[in-house]
Amino acid sequence: MTGGALRRLRHNPIGMASLVVLGAIAAMSIAGPWVATAFGIHASAVDLFARFGPPSIAHPLGSDELGRDLMVRLMLGGRVSLSIGFAAAVTTAVIGTLIGLLAGFRGGRIDAFAMRMTDGVIALPLLPLLIILAALDPSKLGLPDWISKSESFSLYRITFIIALAGWPTTARLVRATTLSLKQRDFIQAAVAAGFGPWRIMLRHILPNAASPILVATTLTIGNVILLESALSFLGLGIQPPIPSWGNMLTNAQELIHQAPALALWPGMLIFVTVIAFNFLGDALQDALDPRSAAMKVPAPG
Repeated sequence: MTGGALRRLRHNPIGMASLVVLGAIAAMSIAGPWVATAFGIHASAVDLFARFGPPSIAHPLGSDELGRDLMVRLMLGGRVSLSIGFAAAVTTAVIGTLIGLLAGFRGGRIDAFAMRMTDGVIALPLLPLLIILAALDPSKLGLPDWISKSESFSLYRITFIIALAGWPTTARLVRATTLSLKQRDFIQAAVAAGFGPWRIMLRHILPNAASPILVATTLTIGNVILLESALSFLGLGIQPPIPSWGNMLTNAQELIHQAPALALWPGMLIFVTVIAFNFLGDALQDALDPRSAAMKVPAPG
């Protein structure tokens, strides 16, 4: 990001506020294990005598239906939700960027095949597709038990499933940018100089397409967190005992009248995080492309 883009981002109050909020949520999530160790709290430790405990010094946000500390579980759940959001968004960006670069630069049959495949994936209903893929029994797919029954397997599976269905948007964006850049003089000069296609794509086109990719990836993180929360809420995402904001909502849905805070806190964190990523994506778009910000200013008179 250039100095001018950073200056425009700093002068965007909504973008900076979103960055501060996301930084605070990320810091809270990263500090989760240290907070648990410092206070001697185990996130999965059950204490039935402390069920639905009110906020106290020992449990600042109270305890859940099994007597587990709510604050620590929210912090650890944030680590899981944010990790999946970043991992799936980056994987989606890498897959979509490679396909978009090849399709836009090569053209011809490669472009036609890639775009028809992209159209086919986009045409599929996203949430039902994710539900079907998440509901597949990994043991029936030939995976060994030590993989399919491990606690972290659900994290990798959700990341892979969301990335598998989410790359077309980035691919279409990168293809359009590549088609535009391919006609520029510096690309024509590189072709005339005899540079190979991969060198042209990776050293000349990709750096100039980095801005839209960065904006798209930022927006994707919020969408991924929302999808992960929806799958976990349906019982098809992150599986207990690993906490995530989505499966914490699942556990709280039948207790909403008895203990509304159990649903309020994870729901509020999901809402704030997704909104902040969307605002940050809009701010990055304005900072990296000043014309988009100018178009939003109404004409005088």
